Amino acid sequence: MNAPRSYLLVHGAWHGGWCWSAVAKRLRQAGHDVHAPTLPGLGERRHLLGPDITLETFIQDVAQRLIEQDLREVILVGHSFGGLVISGVADRLPERIRRLVYLDAFLLPPGKSTFDTLPEAIVQRLEQSAAGTGGIAPPKPESLGLSSPADIAHVRERLTPHPIGTYREPLHLDHPLGNGLPATCLRCVRPPFPAVAQAYDWARATQGDRWDWRDLECGHDAMISAPDQVAEALLDVAAASR
Repeated sequence: MNAPRSYLLVHGAWHGGWCWSAVAKRLRQAGHDVHAPTLPGLGERRHLLGPDITLETFIQDVAQRLIEQDLREVILVGHSFGGLVISGVADRLPERIRRLVYLDAFLLPPGKSTFDTLPEAIVQRLEQSAAGTGGIAPPKPESLGLSSPADIAHVRERLTPHPIGTYREPLHLDHPLGNGLPATCLRCVRPPFPAVAQAYDWARATQGDRWDWRDLECGHDAMISAPDQVAEALLDVAAASR
């Protein structure tokens, strides 16, 4: 058996720590320490939702968890929007991270925001929809690569509005993306998720052989629809990070 590792799993937009339940169970059964926090304003922390929650809020929340729980040699995993969060954490606390894992994740150049990647008409529509609550309404689960009726029902009743301030704020980094840490990109290809395709292509062009690139035969919300695949990939990453 490989030496136990610490995983910190960061969810994406509209989700919460709940989405990692099946994956976390498999990692713990393999003897590893697993943390799956919910970001401010989402899930069971939805009461905090407001326009003052920014990408920096998310980054500080995860970074503080690493410090308060004295987590070291962490395999830091970010799904979808969570990719921006782990990039920010790696910029601040590289000494606590063993490897970054981007699971079908957004990857942006420093100084760019999520809204910078969207057409102006869509930005205006999202701004208008969030005017009253500060939250972007969840999409249909089917748009997240889910097809099983059970998975769709499970996710639909748990998704919550996402803090719009996190889309407005650019990703601020003091170091190059990844801060020199080993990184693995897991791309979900069945079906591909269009919203991350451009980000993935940019990251591969800029990071090249410095990062590890792998495909998963599942849809975007892989931790829901294919927890065995995701857990196996994360266990492989741990074994390769000795």
